[in-house]
Amino acid sequence: MAMYIRVKRNKTTYFLQCDPTETVLNIKQKLHSLIDQPVNDQRLILVSTNEVLDDLKTLADQKVENDSIVALTLRKEDNEFEDVNIVRPDDFYHSRDSEWSS
Repeated sequence: MAMYIRVKRNKTTYFLQCDPTETVLNIKQKLHSLIDQPVNDQRLILVSTNEVLDDLKTLADQKVENDSIVALTLRKEDNEFEDVNIVRPDDFYHSRDSEWSS
């Protein structure tokens, strides 16, 4: 049964077609072809629970459902992962409103 997940990083959203039986590692390999970042330098976090997804488990095992939002963070030079940084539409409108009101 095909499904879609939304992988978000900063202002970018990737819509990936996948299957609930796919592992997170498979998803990272799909992302690798899109963003040219090695799978070991990617970390995926399920936004609804804020849990880091395990590479060896399937999407279904980790309650990733159709149209789930997953945050993508990348490994920095100091070997730590960056913080989740997802721009939400509300953030954009609030910052724009404040600029216009000044």
